[in-house]
Amino acid sequence: MKLSLLLLVLPALLFAQTTPDVDITAEPHHHLVFANAQVRVFSVEVPPHTATLMHRHLHDYIYVTLGAADISNEVSGQPATELKLADGETRFSPGPFAHLVRDLAEQPFRNVTVELLQDDKIRHSTPHWKEDRGLEILPGGTEEILFVKDGVRASEFELQPGGTAPMPAGAFLLVAVSDLRLHGANLPRNAPRNAWEDVYQKPGYSYWFPAGALHALINTGKQPAKFVTLELP
Repeated sequence: MKLSLLLLVLPALLFAQTTPDVDITAEPHHHLVFANAQVRVFSVEVPPHTATLMHRHLHDYIYVTLGAADISNEVSGQPATELKLADGETRFSPGPFAHLVRDLAEQPFRNVTVELLQDDKIRHSTPHWKEDRGLEILPGGTEEILFVKDGVRASEFELQPGGTAPMPAGAFLLVAVSDLRLHGANLPRNAPRNAWEDVYQKPGYSYWFPAGALHALINTGKQPAKFVTLELP
């Protein structure tokens, strides 16, 4: 009986050890939604009790969790690690490495993964931000600076209806954690055309703002707005 069980288990182990990993762009749970010279943005959704393929991250990346999550992070050659993540939790992962993510919960695991394509260039640069941590009280909301990694500053905003938040002067990516109805305020005269448009987003949607696009955003919705900004160096 023991020999029979061993013969059944060995092929599975050998398959797991020899199955090649795939590039992130070939992993079916990762969907590329935006790309430019600085970032690639992926929308990720893993159904309950399933896993991604073993896939490669060639760059450092930041991910924003959508909804509470309970996952197993299985990095190639390392023991699996269980992670319990909160809605909107934003983390940094240094590359390169290969892993798979297994959803242990009863609901889909969703996140927005933002690859930093110039990580090798900016990894050892001196951050130019005056602040890399802190909480600021805004008119009708809060801004929490979460961290600075690879010269990119991640901040979380929560705005009550009518609340206003100042926006970065440089280029940044906005990731919606809740439903958003935002309107640009105090726009500069030379603001690009899209800056004048209202931002209506569902959780998980992202929006790229070029440098100098706008000065502030107002929550024109009837519900609190929660979003994350990634300011590029």
